[in-house]
Amino acid sequence: MDVSTSDLCDRHAAMLINGDVRVLPGDWVWFGSLRHCHGQIVTLKAQGCNGEIRALLAEAGNGRVLIVDAGHNPLALLGDNLAALAMRSGWAGILIDGNVRDTQELARMELGIIATGCWPVRSNNEHGGIVQEALTIGDTPVFPGDWLYADEDGVLVSRSELHPPARHSR
Repeated sequence: MDVSTSDLCDRHAAMLINGDVRVLPGDWVWFGSLRHCHGQIVTLKAQGCNGEIRALLAEAGNGRVLIVDAGHNPLALLGDNLAALAMRSGWAGILIDGNVRDTQELARMELGIIATGCWPVRSNNEHGGIVQEALTIGDTPVFPGDWLYADEDGVLVSRSELHPPARHSR
């Protein structure tokens, strides 16, 4: 189901005002072939390592979205192999406040992949990240269990699941 972030903002204006819905600031770039995604959030503070990313994406995604804070480390935390793993495992999307690589392959994958940039050097295949840690992206808090709604208009984070406005047929 496509969910328009603009429509969600209109419908849930009071939640935007009280902070239960937040716009996630950033210069987000879409890398997967899908230009929208939504789902419940799993968080990871990666600290330059992708061992936890691989382990999480191997789990059943059940339509969830992984949000990763790269911690200003330029190394690419996601490439085509991990994105393919996410697709096989049923994840709805991945948002990385950091870099990805293998962008031509990612562009062919039916997965919501959002990041702030790309970098050809991969991250360390080590563990060292913190799973289900509260994150701050920009000045915006992101908590495990929140909900993400993203499209080309922007990225929203909500404390609860949002329902889109009903579409009227003509």
